[in-house]
Amino acid sequence: MTPPRESAITVQMQFDDNSLLPELFGERDRNLERIEEKLGVALVSRGNRLMISGADGNAEVARNALDNLYRGLQRGHAVDTATLDAALRHAAASGKGRWEHGDDIHTKKRRISPRSPNQADYIRALRNYDLVFGLGPAGTGKTYLAVATAVDMLMSGQIERIVLSRPAVEAGERLGFLPGDLKEKVDPYLRPLYDALYDMLPGDQVMKRIASGEIEIAPLAFMRGRTLARSFVILDEAQNTTPVQMKMFLTRLGEDARMAVTGDLTQIDLPAGAECGLEDALATLDGTEGVATVQFDDSDVVRHPLVARIVRAYDRRDHQRSTRRAASRAKADDERRSRS
Repeated sequence: MTPPRESAITVQMQFDDNSLLPELFGERDRNLERIEEKLGVALVSRGNRLMISGADGNAEVARNALDNLYRGLQRGHAVDTATLDAALRHAAASGKGRWEHGDDIHTKKRRISPRSPNQADYIRALRNYDLVFGLGPAGTGKTYLAVATAVDMLMSGQIERIVLSRPAVEAGERLGFLPGDLKEKVDPYLRPLYDALYDMLPGDQVMKRIASGEIEIAPLAFMRGRTLARSFVILDEAQNTTPVQMKMFLTRLGEDARMAVTGDLTQIDLPAGAECGLEDALATLDGTEGVATVQFDDSDVVRHPLVARIVRAYDRRDHQRSTRRAASRAKADDERRSRS
Protein backbone atom coordinates (compact mmCIF):
# COMPACT_ATOMS: atom_id res chain seq x y z
CA MET A 1 0.00 0.00 0.00
CA THR A 2 1.39 3.40 -1.01
CA PRO A 3 1.59 5.81 1.96
CA PRO A 4 -0.43 9.01 1.56
CA ARG A 5 1.50 12.02 0.35
CA GLU A 6 1.82 14.99 2.68
CA SER A 7 -0.37 17.91 1.72
CA ALA A 8 1.34 21.09 0.55
CA ILE A 9 0.92 24.18 2.70
CA THR A 10 2.17 27.75 2.85
CA VAL A 11 3.41 29.16 6.15
CA GLN A 12 4.01 32.85 6.73
CA MET A 13 6.54 34.22 9.21
CA GLN A 14 7.01 37.83 10.31
CA PHE A 15 10.08 39.14 12.10
CA ASP A 16 10.04 42.25 14.30
CA ASP A 17 13.73 43.19 14.01
CA ASN A 18 14.74 43.79 10.39
CA SER A 19 18.38 44.31 11.41
CA LEU A 20 18.73 40.61 12.22
CA LEU A 21 17.42 39.36 8.88
CA PRO A 22 20.63 39.70 6.82
CA GLU A 23 22.37 37.25 9.17
CA LEU A 24 19.30 35.03 9.48
CA PHE A 25 18.83 34.75 5.72
CA GLY A 26 22.56 34.72 4.98
CA GLU A 27 24.60 36.55 2.38
CA ARG A 28 22.56 36.58 -0.85
CA ASP A 29 19.99 34.41 0.96
CA ARG A 30 22.36 31.44 1.10
CA ASN A 31 20.83 30.20 4.37
CA LEU A 32 17.39 30.17 2.78
CA GLU A 33 18.79 28.34 -0.24
CA ARG A 34 20.34 25.71 2.02
CA ILE A 35 16.99 25.14 3.76
CA GLU A 36 15.27 24.83 0.38
CA GLU A 37 17.86 22.28 -0.75
CA LYS A 38 17.69 20.18 2.42
CA LEU A 39 13.90 20.21 2.91
CA GLY A 40 12.52 20.61 -0.59
CA VAL A 41 10.55 23.73 0.31
CA ALA A 42 10.32 27.15 -1.35
CA LEU A 43 11.20 30.29 0.63
CA VAL A 44 10.28 33.79 -0.55
CA SER A 45 11.19 36.87 1.51
CA ARG A 46 9.52 40.26 1.23
CA GLY A 47 10.72 42.84 3.73
CA ASN A 48 10.32 41.38 7.20
CA ARG A 49 7.99 38.61 6.00
CA LEU A 50 8.90 35.13 4.81
CA MET A 51 6.66 32.70 2.93
CA ILE A 52 7.45 28.97 3.27
CA SER A 53 5.73 26.60 0.82
CA GLY A 54 6.08 22.84 0.72
CA ALA A 55 4.98 19.55 2.21
CA ASP A 56 3.27 20.04 5.58
CA GLY A 57 5.97 18.42 7.72
CA ASN A 58 8.93 20.01 5.92
CA ALA A 59 7.40 23.48 5.95
CA GLU A 60 6.92 23.20 9.72
CA VAL A 61 10.53 22.03 10.17
CA ALA A 62 11.74 25.08 8.20
CA ARG A 63 9.54 27.43 10.22
CA ASN A 64 10.64 26.03 13.56
CA ALA A 65 14.32 26.05 12.59
CA LEU A 66 14.15 29.68 11.45
CA ASP A 67 12.24 30.64 14.59
CA ASN A 68 14.95 29.04 16.76
CA LEU A 69 17.73 30.77 14.82
CA TYR A 70 15.95 34.15 15.03
CA ARG A 71 15.53 33.81 18.80
CA GLY A 72 19.22 32.94 19.03
CA LEU A 73 20.16 36.08 17.08
CA GLN A 74 18.08 38.12 19.51
CA ARG A 75 20.27 36.72 22.32
CA GLY A 76 23.48 37.59 20.47
CA HIS A 77 24.19 34.15 18.98
CA ALA A 78 25.62 33.98 15.46
CA VAL A 79 24.24 31.89 12.58
CA ASP A 80 26.67 29.88 10.48
CA THR A 81 26.27 26.75 8.36
CA ALA A 82 26.85 24.41 11.29
CA THR A 83 24.33 26.27 13.46
CA LEU A 84 21.78 26.23 10.63
CA ASP A 85 22.18 22.49 10.11
CA ALA A 86 21.88 21.95 13.87
CA ALA A 87 18.65 23.95 13.99
CA LEU A 88 17.23 21.83 11.17
CA ARG A 89 18.17 18.62 12.99
CA HIS A 90 16.56 19.85 16.21
CA ALA A 91 13.39 20.95 14.43
CA ALA A 92 13.09 17.68 12.49
CA ALA A 93 13.64 15.50 15.54
CA SER A 94 11.64 17.29 18.19
CA GLY A 95 8.30 18.21 16.70
CA LYS A 96 7.88 21.87 17.58
CA GLY A 97 11.63 22.06 17.63
CA ARG A 98 12.17 24.52 20.47
CA TRP A 99 15.92 24.81 20.89
CA GLU A 100 16.83 25.47 24.50
CA HIS A 101 19.79 27.84 24.37
CA GLY A 102 20.38 27.02 28.04
CA ASP A 103 22.06 23.87 26.73
CA ASP A 104 24.92 26.00 25.36
CA ILE A 105 28.38 25.63 26.89
CA HIS A 106 30.52 28.72 27.48
CA THR A 107 34.30 28.49 27.57
CA LYS A 108 37.05 31.12 27.42
CA LYS A 109 37.38 30.88 23.63
CA ARG A 110 33.93 29.97 22.35
CA ARG A 111 30.28 29.28 22.95
CA ILE A 112 29.40 25.70 22.03
CA SER A 113 25.84 24.80 21.10
CA PRO A 114 24.45 21.27 20.71
CA ARG A 115 24.06 20.44 17.04
CA SER A 116 21.57 17.61 17.40
CA PRO A 117 18.93 16.52 19.93
CA ASN A 118 21.24 13.74 21.13
CA GLN A 119 23.99 16.27 21.78
CA ALA A 120 21.55 18.39 23.81
CA ASP A 121 20.55 15.30 25.82
CA TYR A 122 24.22 14.50 26.35
CA ILE A 123 25.06 17.98 27.68
CA ARG A 124 22.11 17.83 30.09
CA ALA A 125 23.19 14.37 31.26
CA LEU A 126 26.78 15.56 31.82
CA ARG A 127 25.45 18.37 34.00
CA ASN A 128 22.97 16.28 35.99
CA TYR A 129 24.40 12.77 36.41
CA ASP A 130 27.48 11.56 38.28
CA LEU A 131 28.41 9.04 35.57
CA VAL A 132 27.58 9.38 31.87
CA PHE A 133 28.35 6.95 29.06
CA GLY A 134 28.55 8.60 25.62
CA LEU A 135 28.47 6.01 22.84
CA GLY A 136 28.61 6.33 19.08
CA PRO A 137 30.73 6.81 15.96
CA ALA A 138 33.52 9.29 15.34
CA GLY A 139 32.57 12.91 14.87
CA THR A 140 29.47 12.94 17.06
CA GLY A 141 31.01 15.17 19.74
CA LYS A 142 31.22 12.61 22.55
CA THR A 143 34.64 13.65 23.82
CA TYR A 144 34.56 17.27 22.66
CA LEU A 145 31.33 18.06 24.53
CA ALA A 146 32.52 16.24 27.64
CA VAL A 147 35.74 18.29 27.68
CA ALA A 148 33.75 21.49 27.02
CA THR A 149 31.39 20.74 29.91
CA ALA A 150 34.34 20.02 32.18
CA VAL A 151 36.04 23.31 31.23
CA ASP A 152 32.77 25.20 31.80
CA MET A 153 32.39 23.65 35.27
CA LEU A 154 36.04 24.35 36.13
CA MET A 155 35.69 28.02 35.12
CA SER A 156 32.51 28.39 37.19
CA GLY A 157 34.05 26.77 40.27
CA GLN A 158 31.78 23.72 40.32
CA ILE A 159 34.82 21.45 40.21
CA GLU A 160 38.47 21.95 41.12
CA ARG A 161 40.19 19.75 38.58
CA ILE A 162 39.82 18.08 35.18
CA VAL A 163 41.32 14.63 34.65
CA LEU A 164 41.45 13.32 31.07
CA SER A 165 42.50 9.76 30.34
CA ARG A 166 42.76 7.24 27.51
CA PRO A 167 43.90 3.62 27.43
CA ALA A 168 47.21 3.24 25.59
CA VAL A 169 46.20 -0.03 23.99
CA GLU A 170 49.62 -0.84 22.57
CA ALA A 171 51.57 -0.05 25.78
CA GLY A 172 52.39 -3.71 26.38
CA GLU A 173 54.35 -4.20 23.17
CA ARG A 174 55.02 -1.23 20.92
CA LEU A 175 55.21 1.75 23.25
CA GLY A 176 58.71 0.89 24.43
CA PHE A 177 60.08 1.24 20.92
CA LEU A 178 58.99 4.88 20.65
CA PRO A 179 61.70 7.51 21.32
CA GLY A 180 61.71 9.75 24.37
CA ASP A 181 60.70 9.51 28.02
CA LEU A 182 57.37 8.10 29.24
CA LYS A 183 55.48 11.37 28.67
CA GLU A 184 56.78 11.62 25.11
CA LYS A 185 55.83 7.99 24.47
CA VAL A 186 52.22 8.32 25.61
CA ASP A 187 51.46 11.87 24.41
CA PRO A 188 50.58 10.74 20.85
CA TYR A 189 47.76 8.62 22.31
CA LEU A 190 46.44 11.60 24.29
CA ARG A 191 46.76 14.23 21.54
CA PRO A 192 42.99 14.45 20.81
CA LEU A 193 42.40 15.47 24.43
CA TYR A 194 44.99 18.26 24.18
CA ASP A 195 43.38 19.41 20.93
CA ALA A 196 39.96 19.72 22.58
CA LEU A 197 41.41 21.75 25.46
CA TYR A 198 43.24 24.15 23.15
CA ASP A 199 39.97 24.71 21.29
CA MET A 200 38.35 25.98 24.50
CA LEU A 201 41.11 27.70 26.46
CA PRO A 202 43.98 30.01 25.45
CA GLY A 203 47.20 28.03 25.04
CA ASP A 204 48.97 29.73 27.94
CA GLN A 205 46.07 28.88 30.26
CA VAL A 206 46.13 25.24 29.19
CA MET A 207 49.84 24.95 29.99
CA LYS A 208 49.49 26.92 33.25
CA ARG A 209 46.63 24.73 34.46
CA ILE A 210 48.44 21.54 33.48
CA ALA A 211 51.53 22.73 35.38
CA SER A 212 49.42 23.54 38.47
CA GLY A 213 47.58 20.22 38.35
CA GLU A 214 44.17 21.76 37.66
CA ILE A 215 44.17 19.83 34.38
CA GLU A 216 45.73 16.39 34.17
CA ILE A 217 46.07 14.28 31.05
CA ALA A 218 47.30 10.77 31.66
CA PRO A 219 47.09 7.17 30.40
CA LEU A 220 44.51 4.97 32.08
CA ALA A 221 47.17 2.99 33.93
CA PHE A 222 48.05 6.12 35.93
CA MET A 223 44.59 6.11 37.54
CA ARG A 224 45.20 3.01 39.64
CA GLY A 225 45.15 3.53 43.42
CA ARG A 226 43.78 7.07 43.27
CA THR A 227 40.59 8.72 44.55
CA LEU A 228 39.50 11.64 42.38
CA ALA A 229 37.41 14.10 44.40
CA ARG A 230 35.85 17.40 43.22
CA SER A 231 36.99 16.52 39.70
CA PHE A 232 35.49 16.03 36.27
CA VAL A 233 37.05 12.81 35.01
CA ILE A 234 36.82 11.76 31.36
CA LEU A 235 37.80 8.37 29.95
CA ASP A 236 38.05 8.49 26.16
CA GLU A 237 38.23 5.48 23.78
CA ALA A 238 36.77 3.35 26.54
CA GLN A 239 36.00 0.51 24.13
CA ASN A 240 39.69 -0.36 24.41
CA THR A 241 39.57 -1.12 28.14
CA THR A 242 39.24 -4.55 29.72
CA PRO A 243 36.60 -5.20 32.43
CA VAL A 244 39.32 -5.05 35.09
CA GLN A 245 40.56 -1.68 33.83
CA MET A 246 37.04 -0.29 33.57
CA LYS A 247 36.15 -1.32 37.11
CA MET A 248 39.40 0.21 38.33
CA PHE A 249 38.59 3.49 36.59
CA LEU A 250 34.95 3.72 37.69
CA THR A 251 35.86 3.11 41.32
CA ARG A 252 38.19 6.17 41.30
CA LEU A 253 35.07 8.36 41.65
CA GLY A 254 35.44 10.52 44.75
CA GLU A 255 33.40 13.11 46.62
CA ASP A 256 31.64 15.73 44.44
CA ALA A 257 33.18 14.23 41.30
CA ARG A 258 31.71 13.46 37.88
CA MET A 259 32.72 10.99 35.21
CA ALA A 260 32.18 10.80 31.48
CA VAL A 261 33.07 7.60 29.64
CA THR A 262 33.12 7.79 25.85
CA GLY A 263 33.59 5.10 23.25
CA ASP A 264 32.61 3.50 19.97
CA LEU A 265 31.77 -0.17 20.26
CA THR A 266 32.35 -0.66 16.52
CA GLN A 267 36.03 0.37 16.88
CA ILE A 268 37.40 -2.07 19.46
CA ASP A 269 41.19 -2.49 19.13
CA LEU A 270 41.70 -4.99 21.95
CA PRO A 271 43.62 -8.21 21.21
CA ALA A 272 41.55 -11.03 19.78
CA GLY A 273 39.59 -12.81 22.49
CA ALA A 274 39.87 -9.98 25.04
CA GLU A 275 36.59 -8.91 26.65
CA CYS A 276 35.56 -5.27 26.20
CA GLY A 277 35.33 -3.36 29.47
CA LEU A 278 32.89 -0.83 28.05
CA GLU A 279 30.41 -3.50 26.96
CA ASP A 280 30.76 -5.18 30.34
CA ALA A 281 30.18 -1.92 32.24
CA LEU A 282 27.08 -1.03 30.22
CA ALA A 283 25.54 -4.43 30.96
CA THR A 284 26.57 -4.39 34.63
CA LEU A 285 25.40 -0.85 35.39
CA ASP A 286 22.18 -0.91 33.39
CA GLY A 287 19.44 0.66 35.54
CA THR A 288 21.85 1.89 38.21
CA GLU A 289 20.79 5.15 39.84
CA GLY A 290 22.99 8.12 38.97
CA VAL A 291 24.16 6.61 35.67
CA ALA A 292 23.04 7.92 32.26
CA THR A 293 23.76 6.55 28.78
CA VAL A 294 23.45 8.60 25.58
CA GLN A 295 23.66 6.77 22.25
CA PHE A 296 24.75 8.75 19.19
CA ASP A 297 24.38 7.65 15.56
CA ASP A 298 25.48 8.87 12.13
CA SER A 299 22.84 11.62 12.15
CA ASP A 300 24.80 13.27 14.99
CA VAL A 301 28.08 13.47 13.07
CA VAL A 302 29.12 17.12 12.98
CA ARG A 303 32.40 16.89 11.10
CA HIS A 304 32.60 17.17 7.31
CA PRO A 305 29.31 15.92 5.78
CA LEU A 306 31.27 13.13 4.10
CA VAL A 307 32.08 11.65 7.53
CA ALA A 308 28.41 10.78 8.10
CA ARG A 309 28.25 9.11 4.69
CA ILE A 310 31.45 7.18 5.44
CA VAL A 311 29.99 5.96 8.76
CA ARG A 312 26.80 4.82 7.02
CA ALA A 313 28.78 3.06 4.27
CA TYR A 314 30.83 1.10 6.80
CA ASP A 315 27.69 0.24 8.78
CA ARG A 316 26.10 -1.16 5.60
CA ARG A 317 29.22 -3.17 4.84
CA ASP A 318 29.38 -4.59 8.36
CA HIS A 319 25.68 -5.50 8.22
CA GLN A 320 26.16 -7.25 4.86
CA ARG A 321 29.17 -9.18 6.17
CA SER A 322 27.26 -10.19 9.28
CA THR A 323 24.33 -11.36 7.15
CA ARG A 324 26.62 -13.39 4.88
CA ARG A 325 28.38 -15.00 7.86
CA ALA A 326 25.04 -15.93 9.42
CA ALA A 327 23.82 -17.41 6.12
CA SER A 328 27.10 -19.33 5.74
CA ARG A 329 26.81 -20.75 9.27
CA ALA A 330 23.20 -21.73 8.68
CA LYS A 331 24.12 -23.49 5.43
CA ALA A 332 26.97 -25.36 7.13
CA ASP A 333 24.62 -26.44 9.95
CA ASP A 334 22.07 -27.71 7.39
CA GLU A 335 24.78 -29.68 5.58
CA ARG A 336 25.98 -31.26 8.85
CA ARG A 337 22.43 -32.24 9.79
CA SER A 338 21.81 -33.75 6.36
CA ARG A 339 24.98 -35.85 6.59
CA SER A 340 24.04 -37.11 10.05
